[in-house]
Amino acid sequence: MMLNCSQSLPHRHSFPSSTPRLSTSPFCLSLSFASSPSLSSSSASKLRLSSCSFHDASINLNPKPKHKGLKVICSKGEPLKVMISGPPGSGKGTQCEMIVKKFGLVHVSTGDLLRAEVAAGSDIGNRAKEYMSSGRLVPDEIVTAMVKARLAQKDAKENGWLLDGYPRSFAQAQSLEEMKIRPDVYIVLDVPDEILVDRGVGRRLDPVTGKIYHITNFPPENDEIRDRLVTRPDDTEEKVKSRLKIYKKNAEAILPIYRDILKKVDGNHLKEVVFKDVETLLLHVKENEETEKLVVGSDNYLVRPTSSKESWRGIPTRLNNIPHSREIREYFYNDVLQATTRAINDGKTRLKVEINIPELNPEMDVYRIGTLMELVRTVALSFADDGKHVKVCVQGSMGQGALAGMPLQLAGSRKILEFMDWGEYGAKDTFIKIGSIGAKEVDEEDDMYILVAPQNAVGNCIIDDLKAMTDAAGTRPVVLVNPRLKDVPGSSGIMQTMGREKRLEYAASFEICYVFRLLYYAGTQYPIMGALRMSHPYAYELFKRIDESPGKEKYVPLASFPERPTGEEINDAFEGRDRSKVKRASGIWGLLSGIF
Repeated sequence: MMLNCSQSLPHRHSFPSSTPRLSTSPFCLSLSFASSPSLSSSSASKLRLSSCSFHDASINLNPKPKHKGLKVICSKGEPLKVMISGPPGSGKGTQCEMIVKKFGLVHVSTGDLLRAEVAAGSDIGNRAKEYMSSGRLVPDEIVTAMVKARLAQKDAKENGWLLDGYPRSFAQAQSLEEMKIRPDVYIVLDVPDEILVDRGVGRRLDPVTGKIYHITNFPPENDEIRDRLVTRPDDTEEKVKSRLKIYKKNAEAILPIYRDILKKVDGNHLKEVVFKDVETLLLHVKENEETEKLVVGSDNYLVRPTSSKESWRGIPTRLNNIPHSREIREYFYNDVLQATTRAINDGKTRLKVEINIPELNPEMDVYRIGTLMELVRTVALSFADDGKHVKVCVQGSMGQGALAGMPLQLAGSRKILEFMDWGEYGAKDTFIKIGSIGAKEVDEEDDMYILVAPQNAVGNCIIDDLKAMTDAAGTRPVVLVNPRLKDVPGSSGIMQTMGREKRLEYAASFEICYVFRLLYYAGTQYPIMGALRMSHPYAYELFKRIDESPGKEKYVPLASFPERPTGEEINDAFEGRDRSKVKRASGIWGLLSGIF
């Protein structure tokens, strides 16, 4: 059979996690296998690629792309542009001071801007003063105009800027987008509600010096100061909770605009510990910005999600064209990588990736195992770049006699992994190792596991070996890539050791971190009607495919769902039905397939 396997180009493996990431993007190489697969390493010459980095992951692209219509736009040495947000009591002000001191950014606070403009008697300041004097809120257009003017000044352009606590509403964020004012990263300080309430209620003011104390976290130096401390009117439990509620409402409103560049930092630590995380994050962003390149394709989509909201939500076109172009494959590799990275950073340990573009869908004749291997390599190398020891595992031989061997869809996969080019910087056999699915493959030095398409087959059930492996792995992340864990009875008709109900319960215990499903009319594989996408931690998004002109198409957002939608919910969205008012009759033939 013909396998689409790719031999990547040299990969610089970064041992310290603070070193700029420089990952690889493979070019395609077709390999033929006999019924008993065997491989020999290719002697094809290698070309060194220039780096192309993006916020959550990095790839390399040939500096002279063969893809017609591609162009590379480079930017280098751009100053940092940062937005920071956090609820009252999160320590945002302290972190701003430390960021400015470390990185030399211009600190922009709307409160400071208002006071400065009013004091200077400027036109904007006088307009703002009218509202402030009467106790009214200053309109968004005035505040946004001040922010725009401040960010346009020479020091902000040359040194970069830190926008503190702004925007606070969707309208404000939308105005900044229209003005092309967008940060490189949007930092949110994350602190549990009970801690925030305690910080607010326990806060005390020294009326003599104006200094702020906390009765337990930051007590006064002596009894004299303690005796004169007062509680500010806004520091009651009721008002603290009210401010927190308002903050959450505003934060949720602007999330859709900045979610692709959002980075959460745990603020429930000492300020020095929190700043260490902030500093590491900003250094990583700065290093990536210095080598960033944007690649624009000729078929109306960006090869990689960039900082714009539209490109992050975009879906490549021509997904029924086989083989997929390198740009399409790399687009999805990066999409999967970002979702997986976010999920692991959020503490998730049992994860599942489901992506069924035609080349990655074992149910279709155009499935190519080499495309799956490229996906696995991209994810593994990225985590290895961060200093993690990654074990990539494929299930071994299953069954006995005539049922011996692995599922057909994985034939030769172990050899492909062994012979793939993992770079010339010592990644393979140091930070990346190849293994099989099972408890015996779990070693003490492993940090995480990527399992390649584990699946049941007639005569054997992989779930038993899979559960033994996850039990041995403990809290270390285990990522299943395109698993097929539907229950299959043994060849003798006798169920395996674990009962069927327990096997299915275990299979469902993995949390989905990425989904991409193409939707077709029931019983067909053409034309594509739309797509369902979910990328952790965001909602499921439903897209409709639209023909624009001969040879041109696009995907437009149709609906979003907090949980995975049912077939009926998807059909109703395509038909424009309101599910709160219309209940469909059961047993109706589905309009769309490819949903589950």
